Amino acid sequence: MAWVYLLLAGVFEVAWAIGLKSTQGFTRLWPSVYVLATGTASVILLAQAAKQLPIGTAYAVWTGIGAIGTAALGMIIFGESRNAARLACMAMIVAGVVGLRLFSQD
Repeated sequence: MAWVYLLLAGVFEVAWAIGLKSTQGFTRLWPSVYVLATGTASVILLAQAAKQLPIGTAYAVWTGIGAIGTAALGMIIFGESRNAARLACMAMIVAGVVGLRLFSQD
């Protein structure tokens, strides 16, 4: 169940990060509420996962999901750069996250 919590925490991590753009520096109420709620959910779920997983693994996977998800949605939603070097770096992050999952003892 810890890995499910961690996956959900990563999804909420992406949700709040993507939502930051619409807060306009936390000057818009509802987008700001959304970002605070999804950020809180992300950290709570990470804490639940960390009860059973090594914190280094949990944190690295959480940030990896957040980084890849946010970068990918930035490309899709905001038209951010999709150059080969950027995609290669994203692939390395994915490889690291998969490796942490495969070699985790929990």
